[in-house]
Amino acid sequence: MTRSVYVTGIDRGDGRQVVELGVMELLTRQVDRVGVFRPLVHHSPDRLFELLRARYRLSQDPATVYGMDYHEASTLQAERGTDELVSTLVERFHLVTRDYDVVLVLGTDFADTQLPDELALNARLANEFGASVIPVVGGRRQTAESVLAETRNAYRAYENLGCDVLAMVTNRVGPEDRDAIAGSLAARLPVPCYVVPDEPALAAPTVWQIAQSLDATVLLGDDSGLARDALDFVFGGAMLPNLLTALTPGCLVVTPGDRADLVIGSLAAHSSGTPPIAGLLLTLDERPGEAIMTLADRLAPGTPVLSVPGYSFPTAEQLFSLEGKLNATTPRKAETALGLFERYVDTGDLLTRVSAPSTDRVTPMMFEHKLLERARSRMRRIVLPEGTEPRVLHAAEVLLRRGVCDLTLLGPVDQIRKRAADLGIDLGGAQLTDPATSELRDAFAEKYAQLRAHKGVTVELAYDVVSDVNYFGTLMVQEGLADGMVSGSVHSTAATIRPAFEIIKTRPDAGIVSSVFFMCLADRVLVYGDCAVNPDPDAEQLADIAIQSAATAEQFGVEPRIAMLSYSTGTSGSGADVDKVREATGLVRARRPDLKIEGPIQYDAAVEPTVAATKLPGSEVAGQATVLVFPDLNTGNNTYKAVQRSAGAIAVGPVLQGLRKPVNDLSRGALVSDIVNTVAITAIQSQSTVSPADRKATAP
Repeated sequence: MTRSVYVTGIDRGDGRQVVELGVMELLTRQVDRVGVFRPLVHHSPDRLFELLRARYRLSQDPATVYGMDYHEASTLQAERGTDELVSTLVERFHLVTRDYDVVLVLGTDFADTQLPDELALNARLANEFGASVIPVVGGRRQTAESVLAETRNAYRAYENLGCDVLAMVTNRVGPEDRDAIAGSLAARLPVPCYVVPDEPALAAPTVWQIAQSLDATVLLGDDSGLARDALDFVFGGAMLPNLLTALTPGCLVVTPGDRADLVIGSLAAHSSGTPPIAGLLLTLDERPGEAIMTLADRLAPGTPVLSVPGYSFPTAEQLFSLEGKLNATTPRKAETALGLFERYVDTGDLLTRVSAPSTDRVTPMMFEHKLLERARSRMRRIVLPEGTEPRVLHAAEVLLRRGVCDLTLLGPVDQIRKRAADLGIDLGGAQLTDPATSELRDAFAEKYAQLRAHKGVTVELAYDVVSDVNYFGTLMVQEGLADGMVSGSVHSTAATIRPAFEIIKTRPDAGIVSSVFFMCLADRVLVYGDCAVNPDPDAEQLADIAIQSAATAEQFGVEPRIAMLSYSTGTSGSGADVDKVREATGLVRARRPDLKIEGPIQYDAAVEPTVAATKLPGSEVAGQATVLVFPDLNTGNNTYKAVQRSAGAIAVGPVLQGLRKPVNDLSRGALVSDIVNTVAITAIQSQSTVSPADRKATAP
């Protein structure tokens, strides 16, 4: 039977989208077929469903998501009664349940619906759907006593109407009251109540949303700038020195368009980072001249400058009525929302209560979820040498907001801050270090000179070498100041991993350093090795790659069944290339008789059961291999790229293996999501070693 979860509320303005997004995140961690149903909608397409569809790659036909619009529902209820309305919605709901293991139901929004007793309607629908309920109570601008009373009353209301209440969520409470409210509700309610504080960045509109709402003309600004949150509004009418003292981080400066001094002064303040602003909104339909606009663009590239025809006062009235919304065009808000949800909701307990049916299939999204979850379970510090690269900064923001790991970014600190400000990125909590000026540079130079003395490296030469971000980051890992390093988005593979070979070196049980890719197919995850490091491994090295790849697979929840790939299967072929694979297979069996391995074997016989039944009947690996070891780099690299592009697989990696401490390389074409996943993998790899935090915790 399809499981369903109904997220609802008691009034408008509860910020329920944070909970709906968080519950969807939990469900997609457990099953791959999650449907969405919104009984009543104001207009189609619905912005939250569009966000869910984009973020979770939902294939559901939007026509099946919505029961009916509010006008149709109001008319039907008035003419034929509530029973007929409910019956129609139940019928449309069950059309969705036929195709999905779990359905997330998005309750009505209590906004201009013209439906009597909307809470009772949500409760009845939940009961008729057979759905468990998570009521959300909004606590913004309310006293702690009022929030406590409303939450208890909401629980009683849904319980008295026969609902299976999974948990309560009290959202948008004052941060100063959160702990007290949580303690009181835990003692007074029989179900968990998760208390989530108000987050200004979620309520703040983006500059793009402001431009749309005010029908403003965008004079300057790129996509990153328009995606910034306007956390405050500062109205400029005074002289420049007074305006500068009034600026706040993330504010939108509103000023008449003929005040060129305030325009240039605000952008100069942003450029220096004191403070970074969201942008400028010029009123009165006045626009600075071409020379001023050219200077503005050079001072703060990408920073939005908008223009509206109205006066400042009516513009202010419109601005103060705006509120940020989660939708498909605000992915950063979604990350903020999920970070908030995961911090204040016991997601493990809630997932157990939801009790969604488990599945043996592992989709790419489920694999990615598990990576972040495992990384978060034991926080590690990862150093990112490419601290001024925009993709790295965007990934860092995601990692920090989701609480995946602690981060150190390397590079000129002023440049990192300026680039982050230009991109509207909040790096709060990240450690920023410039290797050129760091107090660690002298000690690192001495350490590197000791390690490379046999190559004639002096302290003076080492002093220059360790100013390189990759060498500095590697030394941080070696010296226990970070648990792992990820680089390569703008550096070559050699520049990324050469310092690791020189400083960290291979593990005693590893003959070489090799790599794997996690290939996330539609319904499973395969491990490909080695596709990035060793051009033409001999039999000894190939055996080492197989053993390392099996260990990596097991570390990340993939049961290792090793296929040693060749152009022939079993004893059907001969020649130097096949003999190398056959010898490597024998070496693995001798060293690790516990591992399941087959080789030489062709790719189709390794992964396709029907082919395996013909070519290698009775094999415990053929047809169900999970770790595929390629005979050389040429074959491996081309195969992973062919599968990635032709089969639509997600390739996570390369993940280096065999080093004493984790260092991982990125493709120079890496997307933000690739960087996030690689950092999570690096954090998980480091969990098998003692971290700086562990050492502090166990110190006498």
